Amino acid sequence: MRKIVIFASILMFLAAGAALAAEQKKAEAPAVKKTEAPAAKKAEAPPAKKAEAPAKKAAAAPGAPKKGGTLVYGRGGDSVGLDPAYETDGNSFMVCDNIYEALVAYKDESTALEPGLATSWDISPDGLTYTFKLRKGVKFHDGTDFNADAVVFSIGRMMKNRNVKFSGKGWDIPKQERPPEYWVSMGMDDTIDSIEAADDYTVVFKLKKVQAPFIANMGMDFADILSPTAFMKNPKAFVRNPVGTGPFKFSKWVKDDRIILEANKNYWDKGKGPYLDRLIFRVIPENSVRFLELKAGNIHMCEFPNPADIELARKDPKLQVVSQPGMNIGYLGFNHKKELWKNVKMRLAIAHAINRKAIVDKIYQGMGEVAKNCIPPTMWGYNKEVPEYQYDVALAKKYLAEAGFPDGKDLPEITLWSMPVARPYNPEGLKVGVAMIGDLGKVGIRARIVSYDWGTYLKRQREQPQDMDLFQLGWTGDNGDPDNFLAVLFDGLESAAIRTQWHNETFHKLMQDGRATIDQNKRAEIYKKAQQLMYDECPVIPVAHSIVVNPSSKKVQNFKLHPTASIRMKSVWLQ
Repeated sequence: MRKIVIFASILMFLAAGAALAAEQKKAEAPAVKKTEAPAAKKAEAPPAKKAEAPAKKAAAAPGAPKKGGTLVYGRGGDSVGLDPAYETDGNSFMVCDNIYEALVAYKDESTALEPGLATSWDISPDGLTYTFKLRKGVKFHDGTDFNADAVVFSIGRMMKNRNVKFSGKGWDIPKQERPPEYWVSMGMDDTIDSIEAADDYTVVFKLKKVQAPFIANMGMDFADILSPTAFMKNPKAFVRNPVGTGPFKFSKWVKDDRIILEANKNYWDKGKGPYLDRLIFRVIPENSVRFLELKAGNIHMCEFPNPADIELARKDPKLQVVSQPGMNIGYLGFNHKKELWKNVKMRLAIAHAINRKAIVDKIYQGMGEVAKNCIPPTMWGYNKEVPEYQYDVALAKKYLAEAGFPDGKDLPEITLWSMPVARPYNPEGLKVGVAMIGDLGKVGIRARIVSYDWGTYLKRQREQPQDMDLFQLGWTGDNGDPDNFLAVLFDGLESAAIRTQWHNETFHKLMQDGRATIDQNKRAEIYKKAQQLMYDECPVIPVAHSIVVNPSSKKVQNFKLHPTASIRMKSVWLQ
């Protein structure tokens, strides 16, 4: 029966793929030139230059980009929502990255900054005032003008106490239905004092304190600029009807099936695209079925294939494989709201009971490395002197006994929440969970797997429920700054929105010092101390850093992996 069900599922996906292929049609794509600028005191726009250390990729065909066509991108799960201020998951952001834009942007294959919707910016000598000059002549997808008031609205709506000033009439921003998680977890209410539209194309941010990563943060998804007019028409429905300035505009969303975007023919950066007529993000939950759809030609790109399928892709003459080291971390967290996990001996018992190397070898299959810190080794500030948690059953049993549960006696069964979808940092969460509970059983800890659909998993995990003991999560960096890993993920004293509610005063002080220090060498030393403290206290268990791989049809041209895991389709075209 199991084989019949699997075979039927494959046939259903192949049929769906064939139907999608039939939808493809041609369209025109417009075309001028985008400027770029370094993140300096005064950002001007020198000629573009090639980014360093590009990802491995198949050679593009010679000739000018070809306009038209529909590209189908196969992914493991649906988006949770399409309002970037309120989402945190990669499946939402990969769509948002093509609909919206921010004031500043990250260069291709790099976290270096360049102008986005702002053409330049000035920073005051005291580091507390940022003045952005905005790009003129840009339209939102609904035909309304992009201007300073739109920036004030888009960023100001996330403020708890809205100290904002519009240049024109402005809007009465509605009350937030839910907390903007990125904004809250990054302590932005304690950072930004006011936002003012000085004129139609000048925005001034005044800060309460120096914030070293501020400009880099303004390129993140949560800082995307949206159409206030579209939002105000129906604030609750905007999450499913997004309107930005990006190269593609929203067309249709069939839940748990596909999201369809159409080319923005009035896009301002015409020299860079878009070249595609349409872009379809298609949900195919099973990794193996998703890869079969790629081989069958029903999708053009396939995220997170099973590691065993990567070599098959490399041998297929119709496919190409793009890869790069991931700026990511997959980890196992503890519910610090429960008394059991406030005991560091219990946490260390878990850390030494799990054979992370075996998990990486068997499940990542050469596409990852065991992590010892919670920032990737390619990032500045990485502390290579921190040791690993060694797999040691005897040591795990020793810590378990010191925690008051010799051989697991009197310890109730615990839950291990396992991710239901493949992510860059964890290819198969349920398999990883099975391996982990097997290891825990060897030291006397009884555990069972719990999982939900991805949206429910994220929502419930944030609530820190009492029926959750351990949880799998991970992160791909947003801006290349250690603050974006260490503070945003693990400083529970910063906010109740932090997914790991570890409350440690020393760590919290280090995170505050890191943000307030401008000199990068001094910041690096601060973050190295924080990593050592995390090893000593074990608030989470780092599991793996993965290599990000994206197999695709050789018809796909000019696709580049990005360190932030953004799926950028602006300049992609089909051969």
